[in-house]
Amino acid sequence: MVSEDSQRYGKPPPTPRKIELDMFPMNSPAWLGTLRRYLLIVTLLNVCWEILQLPLYTIWTTGSNREIAFAVLHCTAGDLLIAMGCVFLSLLMAGSDEWPNRRFKAVALITIGLGLAYTVYSEWHNTTVTQSWAYSAAMPRLWGIGLAPVAQWLVIPGSVFWWLRQRHLNCSADSPKSLPE
Repeated sequence: MVSEDSQRYGKPPPTPRKIELDMFPMNSPAWLGTLRRYLLIVTLLNVCWEILQLPLYTIWTTGSNREIAFAVLHCTAGDLLIAMGCVFLSLLMAGSDEWPNRRFKAVALITIGLGLAYTVYSEWHNTTVTQSWAYSAAMPRLWGIGLAPVAQWLVIPGSVFWWLRQRHLNCSADSPKSLPE
């Protein structure tokens, strides 16, 4: 389609401008694989943790097998949502378009901090305010907050980020890009 101005004044038609929709480019081909591995491994470890910490909650002695199985699945799904939300917010706050090659530690530390903060709030809210669940006498506590779920959000994301970092460094050793963090 030729514009009136180009016909009238002999000008060439304007070149259409390319609209950039990629507001947050992820130039590193490693970012998606790293994110997928993080979420997969965190989910698998959380389901194991949820099963192992069952005796620390009253549902272990008061719930039916069906209620216990539902609790494990429900809590693991919640853990996955927390992990996704925390890593997403961390990437928005501290990530770079070259993540995980750059700013890996910052994203990892913020993710762990956000997960820990949410866990402390959630444990307090669900055991005190709504009383959705209760700790058994076996649960170690600090200021009324169960230490097993607090440890869960330190140990699992921390160890998974550590493993991913080691894996990424080992894979990157052959490439010319160096990772300063």
